[in-house]
Amino acid sequence: MSTAYKNRIQEFKVALSEENINLKTLRELCFNGIPFEGGIRALCWKVSPSASILVYSQFLKEMIIQPGIAKANLGLAREDVTLEDHPLNPNPDSRWNTYFKDNEILLQIDKDVRRLYPDMAFFQRPTEYPCQLILDPQNDYETLRRRVEQTTLKAQTVNRNRSGVTNVSSPGKALNLYPSNEYEVLPNGSEAHWEVVERILFIYAKLNPGIAYVQGMNEIVGPIYYTFATDPNSQWKEHAEADTFFCFTNLMSENRDNFIKSLDDSQCGITYKMESVYSMLKDKDLELYLKLEEQNIKPQYFTFRWLTLLLSQEFLLPDVIRIWDTLFSDQDRFHFLILVCCAMLMLIRDSLLAGDFTVNMRLLQDYPISDVHTILTKAKELAWTDVGKTQHTAF
Repeated sequence: MSTAYKNRIQEFKVALSEENINLKTLRELCFNGIPFEGGIRALCWKVSPSASILVYSQFLKEMIIQPGIAKANLGLAREDVTLEDHPLNPNPDSRWNTYFKDNEILLQIDKDVRRLYPDMAFFQRPTEYPCQLILDPQNDYETLRRRVEQTTLKAQTVNRNRSGVTNVSSPGKALNLYPSNEYEVLPNGSEAHWEVVERILFIYAKLNPGIAYVQGMNEIVGPIYYTFATDPNSQWKEHAEADTFFCFTNLMSENRDNFIKSLDDSQCGITYKMESVYSMLKDKDLELYLKLEEQNIKPQYFTFRWLTLLLSQEFLLPDVIRIWDTLFSDQDRFHFLILVCCAMLMLIRDSLLAGDFTVNMRLLQDYPISDVHTILTKAKELAWTDVGKTQHTAF
């Protein structure tokens, strides 16, 4: 470890040890990357967990429970099944109706989180801190994994072959959704990291019915959870699930419009932001902009994924986390994200200017530069030219 890096760690420790943390100073430090050592990154990313742990526990109690089953050690008794809350009751306000609708969302979440960062073993490994409220054999709460298994089992498909023989098969098995050799079977009382992520997304969907769950949210929550769940400070690591939920919720409060289709063409929607990348490119590199326009390469062909998923699919996880250090420290983070996208285009301008449509689409959908430091440095340069223009206009 170099002397400069040790000094940088010390700067963070001093900033974080202040009784009243100077957020401006901390943001400036974070903008250039946060050290992993000592749990500094996790601490800088997260919100205060003092109340969040209790609140999150309450969410677990209220939302991950099968209708008609109560938790005995909370002093609740099982309710008798009545006509008003019978599973076949068509009333949209029925708890069973809600349960079945939730299962549709849960199945999509389950499908996505099982394949989260498939090139990494981390998300398939057991967490050191499984949720005891869910896994305690003395209570009646079921794990979401069990709920998914029961749902796919009940939703069996019936096929009749040409001989008239009826075959009953599980959709999961028929579609090969859960190959037997794909995931290690964990012992009772254990749960994999992807199951924790699944629970976070399910609770978020329950609390935000207007948006619920949209594919891609798993790619945003993944790096946040990984950062907290690998915190070297075990006292903080134990609460990775609750901290991830609240950090993800805060981030989505700024980013959720990108996931709402009805807002796509509004000024706060994703279409406007994609077009902003080209508007900025036109200002910074007219020749490259005209080349992409000439080839009819629309910004939505590649920037949709870049912007909605905060570049989480374009780089390896450690590099995504480094980019997010800078994004999270910038108060105007989504404008800076557009600067980063513009920088990515300009850094491969020579290849784009020389390539045809097919070659350029391949470059943009499988970005060739892996050095995120170079990309962030270029984005900072573009940001400074923006500041210079603003100041020049002011005078």
